[in-house]
Amino acid sequence: MDLGSEKTSSFMSDFLEKCGGCAVLDGGFATELERHGADLNDPLWSAKCLVSSPHLVRRVHLDYLDAGANIIITASYQATIQGFEAKGFSKEEAKALLRKSVEIAIEAREIYYDKCTKGSWDFVDTGKPSRHPVLVAASVGSYGAYLADGSEYSGNYGDAVTLETLKNFHRERVQILANSGADLIAFETTPNKLEAKVTSKPIVIYPNSGETYDGQSKQWIPSSGRVDEEFAEIVIEKWREAGASLFGGCCRTTPNTIRAISKALSNKSSAVNDA
Repeated sequence: MDLGSEKTSSFMSDFLEKCGGCAVLDGGFATELERHGADLNDPLWSAKCLVSSPHLVRRVHLDYLDAGANIIITASYQATIQGFEAKGFSKEEAKALLRKSVEIAIEAREIYYDKCTKGSWDFVDTGKPSRHPVLVAASVGSYGAYLADGSEYSGNYGDAVTLETLKNFHRERVQILANSGADLIAFETTPNKLEAKVTSKPIVIYPNSGETYDGQSKQWIPSSGRVDEEFAEIVIEKWREAGASLFGGCCRTTPNTIRAISKALSNKSSAVNDA
């Protein structure tokens, strides 16, 4: 979905109005899958759970909805037709797994809505169930994510990778996800300028926890870091000044981070209304 179109701009404006002017994205996905016991030491990374542990994918979506997320992003970041085929899946099976990533997220949204309606959802700070508008964004990771060599952070794919290479790589996957029932397409972690031309206008952009990823050792290097509440305040203040209205977190952020962002946005809205 292209934010440059009049139809999409109206769609997002209506959605943001329902959210009170600003919307909350979810946070780090693989971090949470691992916290729930998933082993992601695999070229498919979080997409591995679409095959082995779809229930964990659903659980993480629900955790973020419970934390106040208005947009949940599918587990398709590292899910590619080429990557699945390299693991022995047929092309049709690969396509089905891409669609499955969206189906799981939609199912989680329906479970969340159902529990809110029945009043059986976890209670938030107000003491009552909080149902909020929710969109599903289909994640599209970069070519570097498929390579699984850390180049998704550097954008260094080598001279042999051309614009046509990248178009051919992304085309079918994006078409499948766009027709899967998702509300948005989220092009994530796209540091290569050539690739940015392929994906046009990214819809979802959000920061990691501030740690640095070492592509060689495949480990995160801790930073001085900030607690979730401080992270939320900094992200919101910085992004709002730049005109942003979508706030969330990426790698190494958690439902607690998103809960802090949701709470900070709610507090700011209340302050404006009381002024």
